[in-house]
Amino acid sequence: MPVYSYEGLNSAGKRIKGVEDGDSPVAVRNKLRKQGIFPTEVAEERAATVSSQTSGLARLNVELFARVPQRDIALCIRQLGTLLRAGMPLVAALNAIVEQIGETRLAHILTLVRESVNGGASLADALGAHPRTFQPLMVNMIRAGEAGGALDVVLERLADLLEKQASLRRKVQAALVYPIVLLILGISVVAFLLIKVVPSVTKIFVDMKADLPTPTTVLLAISDFAQRRWWLIALLLVAAISGVQAYGRTDKGRMVLDGLKLKVPLFGDLLRKVMVARFASTLSTLMASGVPLLGCLDIVRSIVLNRVLQEAIGDVRTRVQEGGAIAPAMRATGQFPPIVLHMVDVGEKSGALEEMLERMAANYDEEVGVTAAAITALVEPLMIVVLGLLVLFIVLAILLPIFEINEIVR
Repeated sequence: MPVYSYEGLNSAGKRIKGVEDGDSPVAVRNKLRKQGIFPTEVAEERAATVSSQTSGLARLNVELFARVPQRDIALCIRQLGTLLRAGMPLVAALNAIVEQIGETRLAHILTLVRESVNGGASLADALGAHPRTFQPLMVNMIRAGEAGGALDVVLERLADLLEKQASLRRKVQAALVYPIVLLILGISVVAFLLIKVVPSVTKIFVDMKADLPTPTTVLLAISDFAQRRWWLIALLLVAAISGVQAYGRTDKGRMVLDGLKLKVPLFGDLLRKVMVARFASTLSTLMASGVPLLGCLDIVRSIVLNRVLQEAIGDVRTRVQEGGAIAPAMRATGQFPPIVLHMVDVGEKSGALEEMLERMAANYDEEVGVTAAAITALVEPLMIVVLGLLVLFIVLAILLPIFEINEIVR
């Protein structure tokens, strides 16, 4: 059934927009009038189906402009699971969610998904037509749920997983935002002092042609270079950043840079814990949803955003495919903490690997929070001390000539 976008006026005279399905524009107009909406414009939407018949324009609209916050996706998935558990048919449940979330990009995408499902496609295939919005993790879990006849249960697990990942992301952001803001403010203050304040204050000393203390001479040289060659500093900074980004886009470069990230003091440990938590929670949820182990490892490898750990998980998959156990395969990579290896080994031998992975994920979630708080507590005073020393050097370099002038006057 075709999908139409419409504009109209509701019973209160307020202009609204939305999407509705119908056999024809006339049928859509009649349906809207029954809902108390007076349509002023109705136009057919090109539905994105799982087939290759999707038009280039519709594909561009869905793929490039349909970026939706993960928390909104998690909420919709949870609501869909609840409605299915209550016995509502899939198409009706999708329609109820579309009506509830209103005029949003996610509503537009779900409308296209609903029409694909209504046309005979599976929910997994319909969602897979929108990879920018629905990750392979979601699609594969839902496909396993459909195959096993437990779609509502899988949707609940998927919603839990997405919410955990969002919570983990917020913890990491909280640990990084304050140091970054403090660093930017500190650099801005020092640059302002060097470019504006120092030249005007020390001009009197230069005019006197007096012998200046070494700190003052150094400060004046730095200030003069920053004032006259600021464009060179900016150019070198842009070139350095661009060079690192270009190097990071190569296979070797990304491997080297991702390896360095894991070795950075404090932050490397935090990054590894985040990746282990994501690895454990995702693998546990996928296995509990009925996805085969090799498929689980493929999906987990794609969502771990570090090339070193991706290669490690790829090695684990290869060894498991050859008939090896997962714990020794993980140990051979040298990239997983010992406690993780022991917990996986125990879970594998006891037949409770899913439960052990879930416990591991919960444990590392807590460790990420503790580590993030510790980094914030340590970096804050450290950066304040460093910036304080820089400002102290500038102040002393300005005051020393003043003290010498006072001695001469006396």
